[in-house]
Amino acid sequence: MNRVFLWLALLFVAPVLAEEGLPVVTMYKNPACGCCGLWAEYLEEAGFAPPQSHAVTDMAATRRILGMPEIHASCHTARIGRYLIEGHVPAADIKRLLREHPDAIGLAVPGMPMGSPGMTGGRAETYDTLLILKDGSARVFQRHPAP
Repeated sequence: MNRVFLWLALLFVAPVLAEEGLPVVTMYKNPACGCCGLWAEYLEEAGFAPPQSHAVTDMAATRRILGMPEIHASCHTARIGRYLIEGHVPAADIKRLLREHPDAIGLAVPGMPMGSPGMTGGRAETYDTLLILKDGSARVFQRHPAP
């Protein structure tokens, strides 16, 4: 039943624009994940409408249905406009993606690097935001050095 609902939501929910012209964020996350909520709050503070959050129990299946390669996995996957956003991607990178409109699946910050948006409490580390190409390969979209 959950999978049927997910398919219907993915196929028939049209992208809606936020007040600032930014597409609505639809986030799929494990119901027990706290850092996903912190990332959603961060996006809201960055000018996005409050993300629409959907709790799912099988993130691997959700990523597969959406089209994000598992190799780039993190704790949540979001749809923003025609792009997928995997993990704790900074808002500035998402806004750049939306401005530049590359022919790609979207962006990913694989894993859960400390210091990325929503990942606080530990020592910040250098991480990369990856542009995920249609063939599933990736290239560095933006490097984020540790402070």
